[in-house]
Amino acid sequence: MKINGKITKADDDRHLVFGWASVSATEDEEIVDAQDDSIPIEELERAAYEFVEFNREGGEMHEVTGVARLIESMVFTPEKKNLLGIDGVLSGWWVGFKVTDDDVWQKIKSGEYSMFSIGGSAKRSDSDDETN
Repeated sequence: MKINGKITKADDDRHLVFGWASVSATEDEEIVDAQDDSIPIEELERAAYEFVEFNREGGEMHEVTGVARLIESMVFTPEKKNLLGIDGVLSGWWVGFKVTDDDVWQKIKSGEYSMFSIGGSAKRSDSDDETN
């Protein structure tokens, strides 16, 4: 299954956007993103916590920083979903941002920017390699 972190909610008056920053997996199925990457939920959770603790700035196209500020963050792991009594929700990182740059907001409104993209670096491995 492939998924893009599409913006699912926007508040035009307050320049707020919400959606999945990244999705890890369902209970039965691995999910890959638009670049054919799959992130184990434990790694996604660790990366999300580091982002919230040390950064919280949204960027534009992985080049310009400081165009938005994180206002909401929740990593939905299977354990948390169970504790919350939530069924049918993907495992992944849900975010909300306050967009502070007017040009970026116009690109969101026009649909030019319609999804979230998380940056980072990782070591590529085949799933078979991880079990050895």
